[in-house]
Amino acid sequence: MTSHVLAIDLGKTGCRGSLRIDGGQVGYAKAPGAPGLADSAGVDAAERAIHAVIEQIAALPTTFTLSVGAAGAASAPDATAALARRLAEIPGAVAVAVTSDAVTAHAGALGGSPGVVLAIGTGAVATAVDEAGRFTRVDGWGPQLGDEGSGGWIGLEGLRAALRAHDGRGPRTILTEKVREHYGIELDALPKYLGEHDNPALIAAEFAPIVAAAVDDTAAAIMVAAARALARTVLAVIERSGIRPPVPCVITGGLAKLGAPLLEPLDNQIVHAIDRRDPLGDPIDGAALLALDPTTALEVLVTRISDTY
Repeated sequence: MTSHVLAIDLGKTGCRGSLRIDGGQVGYAKAPGAPGLADSAGVDAAERAIHAVIEQIAALPTTFTLSVGAAGAASAPDATAALARRLAEIPGAVAVAVTSDAVTAHAGALGGSPGVVLAIGTGAVATAVDEAGRFTRVDGWGPQLGDEGSGGWIGLEGLRAALRAHDGRGPRTILTEKVREHYGIELDALPKYLGEHDNPALIAAEFAPIVAAAVDDTAAAIMVAAARALARTVLAVIERSGIRPPVPCVITGGLAKLGAPLLEPLDNQIVHAIDRRDPLGDPIDGAALLALDPTTALEVLVTRISDTY
């Protein structure tokens, strides 16, 4: 098995790639993300995003292991297998591993050890691995059915609040003006603007940092509601996994950068159940770990194509 690894973190917001040789990063690139493998065109979009990253990485080795953590993979095993088959056709990819970005986030954050990882970006998912290696997932159901408390959820709630104020159905809020400032459109044009994009959850998620930063009662209430939703997700995954509190827990993902407006009310609700820790690494680190170690407890969740395994 080659020690040359191209690790990919494919989310709904962005796609990042890290080329590693003997554990050290020698190349890095990023490109726009994809709607997720559960989307009707998810495999095609994922393949395009991954190729966009690969094309930017200079001096790609003649042989390498390609390891991908992709949004939506947990809900779409057939699409995951289809993506793995397509990626196996990339010249030089002698081994391919594809799994959910929630799995690579857990592997990166806790280094394959037991515990809970809450990954919050455009979407939101909590995963748990117990001492016996059993894997439990809560939420990550996508913007139509779940992802409560995520960037897409916060952004959409902010846009809805702005429209309610615009209509006179809800309290006045600074978010109405923030919509105009950020998107450069009037409120009446917002439905058309979102509908014209392939990934409306991503467009909504762009508004999440603006909601978090707004000095406004409506915006603050949205952030508290998001924190409560995320707390329910964490507590549910702990209960379903059977891990006894306090559970090692890492909060990771781009939305963690929102800081106090989200994390303080979240921590206040789950502090009794968790042992909060800093992440050991990020999802790309997790993808690299899974590429070279098929013995972790997460292996049953990885789809592999190669002559090695």
